[in-house]
Amino acid sequence: MGAPAASLLLLLLLFACCWAPGGANLSQDGYWQEQNLELGTLAPLDEAISSTVWSSPDMLASQDSQPWTSDETVVAGGTVVLKCQVKDHEDSSLQWSNPAQQTLYFGEKRALRDNRIQLVKSTPHELSISISNVALADEGEYTCSIFTMPVRTAKSLVTVLGIPQKPIISGYKSSLREKDKTTLSCQSSGSKPAAQLTWRKGDQELHGESTRIQEDPNGKTFTVSSSVTFQVTREDDGADIVCSVNHESLKGADRSTAQRIEVLYTPTAKIRPDPPHPREGQKLLLHCEGRGNPVPQQYVWEKEGSVPPLKMAQESALIFPFLNKSDSGTYGCTATSNMGSYKAYYTLNVNDPSPVPSSSSTYHAIIGGIVAFIVFLLLILLIFLGHYLIRHKGTYLTHEAKGSDDAPDADTAIINAEGGQSGGDDKKEYFI
Repeated sequence: MGAPAASLLLLLLLFACCWAPGGANLSQDGYWQEQNLELGTLAPLDEAISSTVWSSPDMLASQDSQPWTSDETVVAGGTVVLKCQVKDHEDSSLQWSNPAQQTLYFGEKRALRDNRIQLVKSTPHELSISISNVALADEGEYTCSIFTMPVRTAKSLVTVLGIPQKPIISGYKSSLREKDKTTLSCQSSGSKPAAQLTWRKGDQELHGESTRIQEDPNGKTFTVSSSVTFQVTREDDGADIVCSVNHESLKGADRSTAQRIEVLYTPTAKIRPDPPHPREGQKLLLHCEGRGNPVPQQYVWEKEGSVPPLKMAQESALIFPFLNKSDSGTYGCTATSNMGSYKAYYTLNVNDPSPVPSSSSTYHAIIGGIVAFIVFLLLILLIFLGHYLIRHKGTYLTHEAKGSDDAPDADTAIINAEGGQSGGDDKKEYFI
């Protein structure tokens, strides 16, 4: 190789080993050091070669001195624990710094006066700290450092979830009429990331429009909104329209708002007799049961073929103090509210005064049958008992008659009793 070529090679090697952006230079230990070098100032060639030789073993050094951490997610207002570990501490301490590169803890020594930040554990191999009442401003990359040669670091990304506020429903102003269409809107602020809104009516899901997302002025949280349009029916009167917010920070907890709606609709009515099976001579009440919103305020009773109307009043009952056959016929009740009218019909058939079998008479018939059966059994028992006693008495009299034939008469008994007969015969006494 010629002399010009060798000189050029040495010059290039000198620039590669001794110069770096910002005036950084390699030390004899093989690490970049800050130097105040003016443009065109060169380090000695032997120092450059020495630095290059010493850097190679450090690049192949063991990774046991490299600390490690993990990313954390915490709900705003909660507590997060930052844990940093290292296998080979090389007689150096671990340090935690916040995203602003302010030192929080150096080993077990507090560096930043913030009572929310507390030491959890400090050993040569681990440094753990906790941050309570976390705010959105605490989000960012936290750095764990160990001051070996060179300094080694590990990053922990802390994500803070913004809790959405209770949703607010708007758009409902007054009562709705049956078959009207209405549109309700729902809004919730403060979520991070943006929450989702859903609608339901009772247990039925309502399909609203897609959730709209708008960034809040703080630049960190979001306001979400949605609306739903539906047609109301009379069954919706008193129903709750619910807007719910879904977000991971809620951890399954329900956060919703309900809007109860009122629906005005025309009345309906039906006639109920009391008693259900009216008979001649009984008192009868016909109840006209009206339903609607508003509730019917006026009831008019009519009988087909009868003019004028029987009764016009606020009460809904038509009373018959004493039913007659002539009261039979078809009766109509018209229930009226400011939403309209409805007419119900009932056909009255007055039955004869004779009792109609009812559940109570059937019950009494069953009880009577049971009593009659028991009496019948008792009679049978008495008959058998009488027959038994008669037969037993006849047998007793027969044995008594036979016993009287074998007994001695009175005179013989007296003689035997008074005169002691010889021969050692036993004395016998007979009692008749």
